[in-house]
Amino acid sequence: MSAHKDFVANNSQYAETFKEGDLPIPPSKKLLIVTCMDARIDAFSSLGLNLGEAHVVRNAGGRVQDAVRSIIISQRLLGTREIAVFHHTGCGMLTFATPQLRDIVKNSAAPEHATEIAQVIDQTNFLEFSDLEQSVKDDVKFLKENPLVLKDTVVTGWIYDVHDGKVKQVA
Repeated sequence: MSAHKDFVANNSQYAETFKEGDLPIPPSKKLLIVTCMDARIDAFSSLGLNLGEAHVVRNAGGRVQDAVRSIIISQRLLGTREIAVFHHTGCGMLTFATPQLRDIVKNSAAPEHATEIAQVIDQTNFLEFSDLEQSVKDDVKFLKENPLVLKDTVVTGWIYDVHDGKVKQVA
């Protein structure tokens, strides 16, 4: 069964008590969070945040290199001045290497698209990591050294534990 078939009914229940329709576009805490797309992470509840207080950018592994476009928009057009990078325990990005994933994609390609897919996938870096804490530190360093990130931005790095819901600052 497809999950989308429940969207309208579930949304109707949500909309009955929705009261945040007049929030301003810029986040009130001037905060942007970069975190993983992992379905076990609730970036708002786990940090005590409410709608309208922070931007949340999610991608595989919470890698900031994938989030630069959103960071620029958030900072330059919407006033964020703090970035919190969150990676998490049990992340799938710890379980593979780019060459392995490239081979999986190539091997599953339809023969008529194999050459085109190989050319594209060979240019893709999946930004996996083997050391969770170091990956956070590397991403914080990347942001602090990136000329596209505003100079006085506060950048911190965190690990979220999916087993107990606790966060720990590592950078």
